[in-house]
Amino acid sequence: MNKTFKIYAVIFIVVMIILALFEVNKTESTDWRKNFDINQKSPFGLFVFNREINTLFKNKVKKIEQTPYDYYQSEKKIHNILVIEQEIDKQSWNKILDEVSKGSDAMLIASEMPKDISDSIGFYDSQISFEDENVLKLTDKTYQNDFIHLDKFPSGRGFTYIKKGVEVLGKTVEKNNSDQANFIKITFGKGNIYVHCEPLFVTNYYLLKRGNVKYAQDVFSYLKDQETVWFVESDAKVSQFFLRFILSHPALKYAWWILLGGLVLFIFFNAKRKQRIVPIIEPLKNTSVDFVKSIGNLYLQEGDFHDMMAKKAQYFLNKVRMDLLIDTQNLDEEFAKKLHLKTGKPVEMIAEALGLIKKAQDPYAQVMKEDLAKMNKLLDEII
Repeated sequence: MNKTFKIYAVIFIVVMIILALFEVNKTESTDWRKNFDINQKSPFGLFVFNREINTLFKNKVKKIEQTPYDYYQSEKKIHNILVIEQEIDKQSWNKILDEVSKGSDAMLIASEMPKDISDSIGFYDSQISFEDENVLKLTDKTYQNDFIHLDKFPSGRGFTYIKKGVEVLGKTVEKNNSDQANFIKITFGKGNIYVHCEPLFVTNYYLLKRGNVKYAQDVFSYLKDQETVWFVESDAKVSQFFLRFILSHPALKYAWWILLGGLVLFIFFNAKRKQRIVPIIEPLKNTSVDFVKSIGNLYLQEGDFHDMMAKKAQYFLNKVRMDLLIDTQNLDEEFAKKLHLKTGKPVEMIAEALGLIKKAQDPYAQVMKEDLAKMNKLLDEII
């Protein structure tokens, strides 16, 4: 072990000890991000709602990880549709509206929806409040004592416009402002659409507060007593990631990135100091062309034109057999006809070439240099 490596190792160990001390003394921080994840136990996750939903809907809930567009490729019976703060493409929204028009009911709990979809339903939503706290309550006198106090990061969303005939089921109440609608019911075809602009009331933080569950029960009581299809985000990608356990814990995640950073630095400094000169290796030369030239010159010097014609004829007939699949045993008129049909060359050219081939195959024939040149030209033109 050289001196440089020892220095890097000591620095790495010191850094790790310092980070470990920071991690031990660090106070646990609360994740207040609005993730609406059914597996998250953070304040604004849906872990509690996911655990209690079967009780809330009398065990008639089906969680679907497919998109609505894929799920509704086949006919489904009348049912309830539940969507909670989820990014859904336009085609899937249209599929949901189609199902509602056939008689299903949809409960859409989302702080914001695509403008073209909300416009087709009959409302506009936007920011109606900038207060740090507000109260959600229902308009039905039966539920007048059931409300929920939002004291942590309310979205402040509501409806700035609703078309005629839309029933207002819930409002956002503030001290210094007039009440604003945030929960409505729209009749759409044969079914109904319920839209709630504040999804925080189903999160862990608010459901675990005393008395808030009653408000959630009141909201979902508007849905019919039938099967409810809840579209949830698929966690297939997360579950297949081999580093999911390390990255899901902050301490392990920091240690992992520090380890990678240390390895990169180690490789960088060592490669920079120990890189050897890469020798230049000349590629092997292709001597095939030189070999062919040498053999050709040898034949020309010897003047054995008959042997060269015979080899050329043999090569040509082999190519005819392999490429054109023509029998070359009998070089007769039938062979000439087949060669003419497959190559498209004139019959006269083929006949002249066959005459030279037969001459090359005759061991007693007298051939000249001109015969070799002529046959070579004809055979190259035919194939």
